[in-house]
Amino acid sequence: MNSSLAHRKVAGLTANLAPYHHARWQAFAERSGTTCFVLELTNKDEFPVMEYQTAGASYERITLFPGQLEAKLTATEITQRVARALDQQRPDCVCLSGYATPLALGALHWCARNRVPAVMLSESTVWDEPRQPWKEWIKSRVLRLCSSALVGGAPHADYMAQLGIPRDRLFLGYDVVDNDHFARGAASAKSHESELRQKHQLPDAYFMASARFIPKKNLPRLLEAYARYRQLAAPAPWDLVVLGDGAGREALRTLRAQLGLEKNVPLVGAKPYPELPAYYGLASAFIHASTTEQWGLVVNEAMASGLPVLVSRRCGCAQDLVQDGVNGVTFDPYQVEDIAQTMLRLASSAEQLSAFRRASQEIIANWSPQRFADGLSEAVEAAISTPRPRPTWFDLLLLGLLMHR
Repeated sequence: MNSSLAHRKVAGLTANLAPYHHARWQAFAERSGTTCFVLELTNKDEFPVMEYQTAGASYERITLFPGQLEAKLTATEITQRVARALDQQRPDCVCLSGYATPLALGALHWCARNRVPAVMLSESTVWDEPRQPWKEWIKSRVLRLCSSALVGGAPHADYMAQLGIPRDRLFLGYDVVDNDHFARGAASAKSHESELRQKHQLPDAYFMASARFIPKKNLPRLLEAYARYRQLAAPAPWDLVVLGDGAGREALRTLRAQLGLEKNVPLVGAKPYPELPAYYGLASAFIHASTTEQWGLVVNEAMASGLPVLVSRRCGCAQDLVQDGVNGVTFDPYQVEDIAQTMLRLASSAEQLSAFRRASQEIIANWSPQRFADGLSEAVEAAISTPRPRPTWFDLLLLGLLMHR
């Protein structure tokens, strides 16, 4: 327990409290000893299997709009509701998830008016989206109202520093998952391998991908690269098992048929959290091909499950989690041949695979919920001990405009 925070009240914010959020906030509440609560915008997700029920948590979960989808809510409704909740709870510090949503901006506006320190939780990098000078100036104005930040890794810290957060108030460890959940589940799956492969209709050897079916996840190009890999790897190529769902599902089915891959690329849908470790545990390697990704928590899950990882260089986690030639390989997500060759090289070396598996679990051990708890405790301490930013009338006006844009 962190005795310096034991009598403090800390608020967290999230759009929807997913399993990895729970693991983080549970670890923080236990580590810090604070009275901790998480304001969740809604407990509904467009994919019901993503919804998560907490029980026996060391923090309080407060849902602002129970049973409603985020897409149905207006900015005015959100900002008013979050301000009302913070008025009722009166936290000593508020931890914001990002700086662009009505939820985060409404909470920051409340902090500025009430002189309560805010901690920015961010996984943005300078290169994950096109950057325009006028937008960067606005971000820097918003971030000057935050007292400290907890970020994903090295490139995220660089970006926050560029936007004006002092280096001595930047801390790492935002992007973590419940490593033990995936390690235990993967080990259990291996001990029941035959029955689980039959139950889930999984091939003996396969690359695994897991993503929402949206453009930035780059799944069509991944399928094209996989088709090329099969040409190179004959006569015994691995299959490709794809978890997930979304608007691009039918287009992906069509492309799969055009490439003649129906039998080799099962699209198994989105899976509930308790079932995920079995898919990781029985896989041979994991691949994540996004063309832009602020972090990529599925890579954490795969590494905790003991998998070699093939990761796009455009993923924010690549620099901190993937050591080329040690636990995996990075690749150019725009180059089909590069992706195919990367798959081929990995699948062709059984000795290398064993070493990669061990290294993945060793590396990810340093990115556990405990790291989030330690990093956030330091960020909250820094925020509370730092003189509060003094918002100008222009800052409040800007926040008001951004909240309702």
